[in-house]
Amino acid sequence: MSDRIRSAYTAEMTAAHDTDDDARGWVHLERAHIISQPYPWPHTRNHIAILALPLRQHDRREALGQILRIMVAAPGSLSGRYPEGNTGRVDAELMTPMPISEDLADMIRG
Repeated sequence: MSDRIRSAYTAEMTAAHDTDDDARGWVHLERAHIISQPYPWPHTRNHIAILALPLRQHDRREALGQILRIMVAAPGSLSGRYPEGNTGRVDAELMTPMPISEDLADMIRG
């Protein structure tokens, strides 16, 4: 993970942690997920962080989906089998690629 990508990932994870607005928290966690997908530990760490939000919101479906994603994040990253741009939430099918915002695409592709 380059310093530029690590910095962006850390900024999104920190912003998600620091906000009291769940909607903003989701946005930052989703952006951190997109950034982290190629990297096994950050990708797994992101899903662990995501899990905290549905637990707090009592969203059983999202929480169970995150438990599955925690188990497959590192193997998916290591094998290169991850859906680019996927936000990491249960409403986004597990292996469905999604469009990446222009700012993230530029940063990821360097």
